[in-house]
Amino acid sequence: MSKNYGPEYVRAIAPYQAGKPIAEVAREFGLDEANIVKLASNENPFGVPESAKQAMVAAATELGRYPDANGFDLKAALSKRYDVPADWITLGNGSNDILEIAAHAFVERGQSVVYSQYSFAVYALATQGVGARHIVVPAKDYGHDLQAMLAAIEDDTRLVFIANPNNPTGTFIPAAEIEAFLAKVPAHVVVVLDEAYNEFLAPENQFESAEWVKKYPNLLVSRTFSKAYGLAGLRVGFAVAQPALTDLMNRIRQPFNVNSMAQAAAIAALNDKAFLAQSAANNTAGYQQFVEAFEQMGLEYVPSYGNFVLVKVGDDAGAGARVNLALLKQGVIVRPVGNYGLPQWLRISIGLPQENAVLIAALTKALAG
Repeated sequence: MSKNYGPEYVRAIAPYQAGKPIAEVAREFGLDEANIVKLASNENPFGVPESAKQAMVAAATELGRYPDANGFDLKAALSKRYDVPADWITLGNGSNDILEIAAHAFVERGQSVVYSQYSFAVYALATQGVGARHIVVPAKDYGHDLQAMLAAIEDDTRLVFIANPNNPTGTFIPAAEIEAFLAKVPAHVVVVLDEAYNEFLAPENQFESAEWVKKYPNLLVSRTFSKAYGLAGLRVGFAVAQPALTDLMNRIRQPFNVNSMAQAAAIAALNDKAFLAQSAANNTAGYQQFVEAFEQMGLEYVPSYGNFVLVKVGDDAGAGARVNLALLKQGVIVRPVGNYGLPQWLRISIGLPQENAVLIAALTKALAG
């Protein structure tokens, strides 16, 4: 007689599907790794900044020691950058870790979590992982409907996830709308404002959400070094919140969840303004490159504020999978989003100009075929 191990709500989880690695596509389709273009995981096409590489080399001499469990130097750098006390910061193994920690810290089994349709898949996974109840609010124009999300909050709601810009759709909520939402959220509900793509926003759309943390004790802002800062492989994220929240987060956070090289690289990248500016400029130009091509092809797309574009590649339910396979055969990796309920769409990361050109040519061929 077989036995079911673990709670039912854990067995019901569908594991997170990451973007295909280049090596896997090379093996599967018999391609040369050097010729494969990966535009699937919203990574920085410039890779790791040179400043971070040098910091990692220096940190490597101490790898026989455990990392600083409290991340003193990194927290000090973040404290200075965002003008908050160091004990308002929680470090994570990527911002994904922050989202998971928040669910475990603030939500009991059976309580509810509110998030939007077409929002980051980890919100659903984090909710399911603690046995909480999902309240999924229908999207508005592929983005968050904050009024509907506010109305969806129930007495047992303990957490609300908001992504801004949103992944995978790229939509953006202006600052005034978010602050109006925060002012109305019940005090017992923690709002996680996930800003993984914040650094790609145009100057006129940028605002400092860390200032809101000083006003709203139930707000937690999540950021990452994986995108604009180019450190995806090192897994460094952080949260900014008042001590009532960070104290609980740090009680269950793994003590060495951010390794020594990652901490050193993050400090260097945080202060590398030239690299950040280069990344933002490339992203702006690449977005325009994609948009012009999609319009020329007659493809519908969602205007994006991140470093990726969601584009519709057909009208039938199999369009996304079919075009994705055709692109893989040409050595181009993008992200199908059928798991988000968007089977006709693909999410395409913005790369270097030549990588974008390869994608455009491959997509033209795939659609013609």
